[in-house]
Amino acid sequence: MTALFRFIVCLIALQSCQLMAQDRLLVFAAASLSNALIEINQQFEQNTGIQIRQSFAASSTLAKQIENGAPADIFISADTLWMDYLANQFPIIQSSNRPILSNSLVLIAPKGQAFAVQLNAQYKLPEQYSGKLCTGETESVPVGIYAKQALTYLHWWDGLKGRIVGAQDVRGALNFVERGECIGIVYLTDAMQSNKVQILATFPAQSHSAIVYPAAAVSAQKNGQRYLQFLNTETAKQIFQKYGFTLK
Repeated sequence: MTALFRFIVCLIALQSCQLMAQDRLLVFAAASLSNALIEINQQFEQNTGIQIRQSFAASSTLAKQIENGAPADIFISADTLWMDYLANQFPIIQSSNRPILSNSLVLIAPKGQAFAVQLNAQYKLPEQYSGKLCTGETESVPVGIYAKQALTYLHWWDGLKGRIVGAQDVRGALNFVERGECIGIVYLTDAMQSNKVQILATFPAQSHSAIVYPAAAVSAQKNGQRYLQFLNTETAKQIFQKYGFTLK
């Protein structure tokens, strides 16, 4: 095999890999979006022929992974804090960054273990409930950050903080509650997907920061903008609403 022939073979292989990469997108998204996005991504693939690879985890975990070089094309966070953090650390496509969804925060219990709760400072949950409370890590995972804000607003934080179990993401917290290990604070959309938990109450909107999901292109991959536009189509909107999200 001549050197020229080997060069041509390598060049063709490189071009083929580049073309394949253009027909794929790697989407990093908050764990709470997993059910809805799996369905939306399937629709996008059917409509465009573009293959979607997806990674779901806490927004904090995903932002750190991208910062450290993970080859994501799209990032969808469960809060603006981690999107802003990434934007300050990594050159995302700023013009593509926009809020797409919102959510609610709920208090849940294992099915069959529900009890009456009043979401006000006069009701003393730490005295009425002696077990553990599961949510996301309260210093980093968005659902845990919102939970800490809500508990502080209701003057329950000091009495409960020693009993809080911080999961790596909202689905981890939901799993703990499903197993009967604790009550929990999760998003409405996650509670809706489980037949093993009961919603005790929805936290007032003023008790925590607005739960906003921003989406942005991380890479300059040409199909990234096409994907973000698809999230704004009626097809995607109907799927998001089916899973309990509120459109922005």
